[in-house]
Amino acid sequence: MTPPNNVMSKLTALVEAKLFQNFLIAVILFNAVTLGLETTQFGKNNAALLHKIDFVILMIFTLELLLKLIVYRLKFFKSGWNIFDFVIVAISWAPSTGALSVLRAFRILRVLRLFSVVPQMRRVIGALGHSLPGMASVIGVLGIVFYVSAVLTTKLFGQHPDPNMQEWFGSIGASAYTLFQVMTLESWSMGIVRPTMELFPQSWLFFVPFIIITSFAVLNLFIGIIVDAMQVMHEEEQGKPDQVLATKEDILRVEEKLNELLKSKNR
Repeated sequence: MTPPNNVMSKLTALVEAKLFQNFLIAVILFNAVTLGLETTQFGKNNAALLHKIDFVILMIFTLELLLKLIVYRLKFFKSGWNIFDFVIVAISWAPSTGALSVLRAFRILRVLRLFSVVPQMRRVIGALGHSLPGMASVIGVLGIVFYVSAVLTTKLFGQHPDPNMQEWFGSIGASAYTLFQVMTLESWSMGIVRPTMELFPQSWLFFVPFIIITSFAVLNLFIGIIVDAMQVMHEEEQGKPDQVLATKEDILRVEEKLNELLKSKNR
């Protein structure tokens, strides 16, 4: 009879094997294709076949999670990525009829499992997580700029009886949405600013600084924060092997000293 520890070691090696991870990536990509085909005419004509394929893929994902639960036990739930995978697979088991049938549409979320399987993608998501505190500060600054600008434009341009002015700047909400369009540079000149300048010739004194502050300054801060977070994570990963080597060197030094002490006692 095979010892339990030997079985667990084999299961652990299987779950953590590179070949097993590559197989999961292939299954996820194949599942993304089949889920997309369900929305086409081919999917309507071959609904039964695609349903069987989807069931087999769901069984593979479920078996994978069961293996991980057996190997890692309670440690399985200490990883946010494992919980993420568990929730997605659980949603996939929602019944196709009844009140919960709408959850079946969320099966496409299985494609997001690539984030948890591919280490490079996990690194990018991790960098986004590290950058959230800095991004929150930038969003706060951007929110203040938007609120002040929305109040100004509502008072400056929203009082005019022109229908466009009423639609674009008639309220704080309308002004904020219009300014968001201006910030994205989507039809900002011919669509909004130039018609406004026909009624308010000096309005460019507001819009030009607003675009410079929001589009060219504040939004670029997001890029800078994310790039900095990715660089920090890269440096941390680069530093880990050095730390391991230093620890091994310390152990070797201690062993050498112990050997020297033993030799001296034997003398």
